Amino acid sequence: MTRLLVECTHVFQHPKVNSGIQRVVRNVINQLPESVDGVECIPVVMLDGKLYRVVQLGALNVPFFDQLITFGGRLGRLAHRFWQRYQQLDQRLPSRFVRRVAYVAYRLTALACFSVPLRLIDRISQHQLPKRRVPLQHQPGDQLVLLDSSWHTDFFPFAEQLKREGVGIVSVIYDLIPLTHPQFYDARLVQVFNEWFDWITQTADGYVAISATVRDQVRDEIQRRLGPAKANGLWFDYFHLGSELDLREVTAAVEPRLARVFETPQPVFLMVSTIEPRKNHDYLLDAFERAWAAGSDARLCIAGRIGWKCDALLARVRNHPQLNQRLFMFNDLSDTSLEHAYTHASSLVFPSFVEGFGLPLVEAMQRGLPAMGSDIEVFREIGGEYMAYFDLAEAQSLADLVVGFERSGQFPATRDVANWQWIGWREASAQLAERTLRNLADVPLAEVRQHAHCP
Repeated sequence: MTRLLVECTHVFQHPKVNSGIQRVVRNVINQLPESVDGVECIPVVMLDGKLYRVVQLGALNVPFFDQLITFGGRLGRLAHRFWQRYQQLDQRLPSRFVRRVAYVAYRLTALACFSVPLRLIDRISQHQLPKRRVPLQHQPGDQLVLLDSSWHTDFFPFAEQLKREGVGIVSVIYDLIPLTHPQFYDARLVQVFNEWFDWITQTADGYVAISATVRDQVRDEIQRRLGPAKANGLWFDYFHLGSELDLREVTAAVEPRLARVFETPQPVFLMVSTIEPRKNHDYLLDAFERAWAAGSDARLCIAGRIGWKCDALLARVRNHPQLNQRLFMFNDLSDTSLEHAYTHASSLVFPSFVEGFGLPLVEAMQRGLPAMGSDIEVFREIGGEYMAYFDLAEAQSLADLVVGFERSGQFPATRDVANWQWIGWREASAQLAERTLRNLADVPLAEVRQHAHCP
């Protein structure tokens, strides 16, 4: 074992994307220690069948390229929503002939408005790549840590070649939700994720999850797929994520409309997440409608980019009688504006059905913002007695917490969030490296530091 090669291919290619996994990858790579007990840690990408050391993960500070990449990201999200609309329309069309005509029309429109511009943007941005990477020769005994979201990449054959040439493969697992809760995703994504997990099951030598909850789920799923005998030859561990908002700019302005939400004396409850079915925004609205009906003046602020399968929810918000009075929605907040929301809200509310970790929890609580969350195992792991929990089977459960907190001023958790502590991204990155290395028997490693919230 000679080096730890931490892979970040997707984020390297799309440095302006800032949702869940991308945020994790960027922070882990930017805080990656140079070495752990003499073992060198190197950020790498795999492109066109070659391995490269990353010199700079983010885009070069060239205004034209930065603006182009930002525009490309927005255009890509618009293209995704465009095809979601087509899929909904296709299900309602009356005949095969009409569906075929609609498909051709959508394909031609997508080609002109999205595919060609996105390919041109990608080709232009490729000119930056040689300045952000240098070739790297792998060595037998290297350990390749697949940190990024590799299920939509094309480097599988190259990774298999590296393994044949003596490189170990370690997979970071964020969650198994497309397998355990496929109803929350499009069928194609479920298929792609399942095929990727089949590949990673046959390829990886070990697995590092982002919570103990997910680690145990991964171990169970690997045993189911490979059988106990083969699974026992693999190793399973976890690390925890950090809490800083690394893209926050001290000199940047907070979005004025957001700032006005917090200028009144009424308490503001903040929900931060992509808007998609798994996050359970309908439950959130049900609970606050009950609280408002009981006389609550609380404000609900929903912050998160628009995801998938959420048209009905968006229509419900946009047509809600409390919109811009006690209900607010923001779909493109900067880290600076999000920091403002975290530091001025009264409580985070997080009614998700299932999570691999729950990054907004630690982002909020580390800033002293107490959190109310669904009573699921991973939230208990992260928040312990410092969170308040509600029953997803009954929206009144959350409504009662909101009204009770508003009237008493006493947050309904067993312990005060002021005494809660969590790791930063530097510690999280070191934890990933250390816990990977401690599972490799040929590497002498000092006792691994343990990181957890205060008892």
